[in-house]
Amino acid sequence: MTDQQGADGVFDEAVAARFDEVYDWQAERAVVDPMVDFLTELAGDGRALEFAIGTGRIGLPLAHRGVPVHGIELSRAMAARLQAKPGAEQVGVTIGDMATTRVPGNFRVVYLVANTIGNLTSQDDQVACFRNAAAHLEPGGCFVIDMIVPDLQWLPPGERTRTFEFSDDHVGIDEYDVANQRLTSHHWTLYDGRWERFSVPFRYAWPAELDLMAQLAGMRLRHRWADWHREPFTSESRAHVSVWETPADR
Repeated sequence: MTDQQGADGVFDEAVAARFDEVYDWQAERAVVDPMVDFLTELAGDGRALEFAIGTGRIGLPLAHRGVPVHGIELSRAMAARLQAKPGAEQVGVTIGDMATTRVPGNFRVVYLVANTIGNLTSQDDQVACFRNAAAHLEPGGCFVIDMIVPDLQWLPPGERTRTFEFSDDHVGIDEYDVANQRLTSHHWTLYDGRWERFSVPFRYAWPAELDLMAQLAGMRLRHRWADWHREPFTSESRAHVSVWETPADR
C-alpha cells in the first residue's frame, strides 16, 4: 500500500456517494469532450488504461468512442458508482493502487487526469506510478498527465494557505507545507443547510520534476500543452497536459 491509506483511500463511501454531484461541472461536455478528443487521437486503434478511473467521467465517454478502456481504481466505492452507470460493461476495472497494480496486456496510452498523480503523497510513489505506466505501455506508447502548476507564487512570505474558491455553498482552501512539497486541499460544502468538510492530502510536483520521473521510467517528453485544447505552455500557464512516450524500438 502506498501513501493512499485505507481500503478506499480518502475516497470512501461517504465521498463517493456525492462525488458526481459535487463535481458535476467536470462532467459537462465542454470539459470532457476536449479530453476525450485528445485521448482518442493518441489511442488510435489501440487500448487505453486509466489510472484512478474513479466514477468513469473520462473512461466511459472514451469507451463510447470505440477505444477499449480499462481502469485501475483504489476506491471500491468509486468503482461501484462507475459500474452502475450505462455502458459500464464496456470498461474493465481492477481494484488496486495505481503505483503498483498491474493488469494484463499492453496499452497504446495510459492516462491520469485531474491532478490525481498528487494523491500519491511521496516522491517514491510518484516515481513508481511512472514506472507502472511505462510497464503497461506498448513500444511508442504514451503516458498522459493533466496537472496544475503549483501556485506558490501566490503565497506571500510566511503564508501557508491560499483560498482558491469562496462561494455561497463551497469554500476551498489549500494549506501548503512548502518544505515537504505537500499541501492539503480543504473543502467546506453546504449540504441541506449544514457545512461538511472534506480534506485531501496532495504532493505537488513541478513539470521538470515529472520529466525526470519519466526519464527514470525510460520515457521522454513528447509534448507539453497548457490545456487539452493544445494551447502553448508558457511561464504564465496555471496547468499542463504532458505526454511522455516510450521508445518505439524497446
